[in-house]
Amino acid sequence: MKRILCFGDSNTYGYIPGGTGRYSEDIRWTGRLQKRLSSEAIIIEEGLCGRTTVFQDELRIGRRGVELLPVLLESHAPLDLVTVMLGTNDCKTVYGASAEVIGKGIEKIIGQIKSISPQAKILLISPILLGDDVWKTEYDPEFSRESVIVSKKLKAVYKRIAEKNNCMFLAASDIANPSERDQEHLDARGHEELANEIYERILYDIA
Repeated sequence: MKRILCFGDSNTYGYIPGGTGRYSEDIRWTGRLQKRLSSEAIIIEEGLCGRTTVFQDELRIGRRGVELLPVLLESHAPLDLVTVMLGTNDCKTVYGASAEVIGKGIEKIIGQIKSISPQAKILLISPILLGDDVWKTEYDPEFSRESVIVSKKLKAVYKRIAEKNNCMFLAASDIANPSERDQEHLDARGHEELANEIYERILYDIA
């Protein structure tokens, strides 16, 4: 049976837009993917709210992806596939990062996977876009207008990185939109759409 590690932030965790908890396994995309793959693979969920590629959140511990990923790669070994969907939190105003700088963080993540789990294939997923109003007080003022612009540039940067590193690539922004409720997270329909697309993308690659 294949082993698939899904490494990401709140949209891998399954955070419900509006802050009312976490979607159940039958709704979040990782759970839907497990159901579709059934006896073919084990899905290992490793989503964490606020997770970044390399940036340290001074208000919450353990959010730097590059710090925890090596441990996860070892503890869940052997792995056949690792999906990586990060970058949304890197767009926060406090980090002041461009899409290119965020891409450098993604390349460090990919480097860790190739070094520790060289047999594992990698599916790099550029995240859904931030909503145009996400920075407003009623949504998430940790972001700014510039954050929205940066999020829209991630797809092109990630695609180049995937090609350079011989990774599979998928743009979540081509598949789903952020919920109108919070301008940031996938709703139930978005989780379903993403799960279906990932399933189609990896089915033959993990055979």
